[in-house]
Amino acid sequence: MSTLHLGLILAGVPLVVLGVMGVALLAEGDSATARSTFAVGVIAAATGGTSVIYQVDRWKLSFQSAIHFVIMLFTVLPAMFLSGWFTLASPLAYLAVIGVFLAAGLLIWLVMFFVFGVILSKRGPNRKETTIKRD
Repeated sequence: MSTLHLGLILAGVPLVVLGVMGVALLAEGDSATARSTFAVGVIAAATGGTSVIYQVDRWKLSFQSAIHFVIMLFTVLPAMFLSGWFTLASPLAYLAVIGVFLAAGLLIWLVMFFVFGVILSKRGPNRKETTIKRD
């Protein structure tokens, strides 16, 4: 399976599932929960779909991370603003959401780097390969 195909599946499944749930919630009249569900769908789709960036071996980690950040900036951050999770009554509130976005993103990136870059790389040459065959 190609990396692009895998990325589309990883993005499409949560978007469709959570989108259907959001529509059902809207039909029941629960617009606040529907909006939140749509936001989670966008966030799950963006993070899942872009995770395949880290499987492009010819790209350096810094480039992969920069591409991932830009995609998150244009998908996850707007989803956070539109989710209804934050009271956005002032410019300071918007800055606080940006701070949450940056802090959470950095924390998750560091945890994943530590788990996949440090711990799993120490497993040695006998470790099970998890890379996807390129077409």
